[in-house]
Amino acid sequence: MLILAIVACLLAALPAGLFLANLQLYRPPPAVADIAHDLRKLPVSVLIPARNEEAGIERAVKAVLANHQPLEVIVLDDHSTDQTVSIVKELRQRDGRIRLEHAPDLPTGWCGKQHACATLATLARHEYLLFLDADVRLAADALPRLVAYQAKGHPDLLSGFPQQITGSLAEKLAIPLIHFLLLGFLPMNRMRRYPTETAYAAGCGQLFFTTKTAYQKMGGHATIKTTLHDGIKLPRAYRAAGLATDLCDATSLAQCRMYHRSSEVWSGLAKNATEGLANPRLIVPATLLLLGGQVLPVVLLIVLLAQLPHSDLWALIVTVFATLLAYLPRILGVIRFRQSVLGAILHPMGVLYVVAIQWYALGRKLFGGRASWKGRTYP
Repeated sequence: MLILAIVACLLAALPAGLFLANLQLYRPPPAVADIAHDLRKLPVSVLIPARNEEAGIERAVKAVLANHQPLEVIVLDDHSTDQTVSIVKELRQRDGRIRLEHAPDLPTGWCGKQHACATLATLARHEYLLFLDADVRLAADALPRLVAYQAKGHPDLLSGFPQQITGSLAEKLAIPLIHFLLLGFLPMNRMRRYPTETAYAAGCGQLFFTTKTAYQKMGGHATIKTTLHDGIKLPRAYRAAGLATDLCDATSLAQCRMYHRSSEVWSGLAKNATEGLANPRLIVPATLLLLGGQVLPVVLLIVLLAQLPHSDLWALIVTVFATLLAYLPRILGVIRFRQSVLGAILHPMGVLYVVAIQWYALGRKLFGGRASWKGRTYP
């Protein structure tokens, strides 16, 4: 039992230590008060692909317009069958900074979102481009802060995870693990030391900030046209083209509720899982790391406490320490990223849930299943 406890402790220590180190590097953009006046005059094209987004498109556009940066908002209707178009038309009548465009038919071999983003980039009038999902709500100071961060650090592609709003139990279990996996397993010091090394590519598809010059140099979304996982693939394409990418803490820049039901969480996370953790080369070591370091300590603790007073004292001590290490990133996530307390308490269940999604996605791929999203089915 002691040996098992030591193994669990070591596996929990790896992401806990890296999470602590990365928190110092995963910084938010500068505050508005610290931004030079000339940077607040640089115009930004905010590009929003929209396919059946009637529930939130109005709030998304209004949130962008609350920024005091010179801007245009281009909403690309991607063959919506709901009230998305009429909502944007009404908004456009009240604010000339809004443009409504319509996506051409989806070409063979393209993912819908990548095609929409590629189309949006050709319509943008300004040098600075912000690709924004329609369920993201920008803060009123987000645009000048993004411009300032890019001007200071000069990354060709900047991304970050907005504050993730969760409602259902499935959301609370799974969504906060995005930050845990990012900061617990990506060495951000090496990511910045080697800004064009593709192995350290990472980003969030909800929010990408770049320049038109860099975007055109790397070939745009055409280079990742088949993927459903732009969060990884777009930064990787930039780095493969010799362009630097970076991450910032976008918690104070925006909010996003990705999913609203348990079924959406499962299908949403499974749709691109095989391009991430569910990759056949990664899924076995990832499963061992996650289960061994995040679930095993709690299981051992329950077993040892049930055996009191006959438990191995040293095994109990090591197991308690392993459990604390497993929970440390989640406690810090609650504080720093405003995550669900319940989700943190149920951390081992969340890990089991996400691991199950990865294996489901891999099995679906191996047996020829297809991923579906926004009414489209992809091989």
